Amino acid sequence: MDVPRMLLVSEEVLPAVFGRVVEAKRLLAVGRVKNLSEAAKASGISRSALYKYKDHVFTYDQTIDQSVITVNVYLEDRPGVLSALIDRFSREGANILTVNQNIPADGVAPVSVSARMEAGSQPQDLLEQIRALEGVVEAKLVSSR
Repeated sequence: MDVPRMLLVSEEVLPAVFGRVVEAKRLLAVGRVKNLSEAAKASGISRSALYKYKDHVFTYDQTIDQSVITVNVYLEDRPGVLSALIDRFSREGANILTVNQNIPADGVAPVSVSARMEAGSQPQDLLEQIRALEGVVEAKLVSSR
């Protein structure tokens, strides 16, 4: 089976139905509507248009590519340490995209956090603040864009 070719096209040159499909999908995702019929009606498109395009129209957020960091951290296995780490990201205005924590071994849990940083934020500053948290054994910046 051939893999479909993907295009990145400005919404300005597309028929309005594509923007409305994206809006309908957003309404569903955030729970403002209960089903596809309500989403289509709220977005001003027909159900058939929504069904036809819903699996083929997506948004692209340029900020994700520009400001995502991934940090690997080793935390002491005790209550509140992971919570403090997540709180530190939040206080720095970071939007956490993923958190992966493995089962602790020898009292230390490996955690990987990917987050979108605010414009102008410095990943190294956040990394130093993370390293200063009580219960952080080690922290490394894996990637930043």
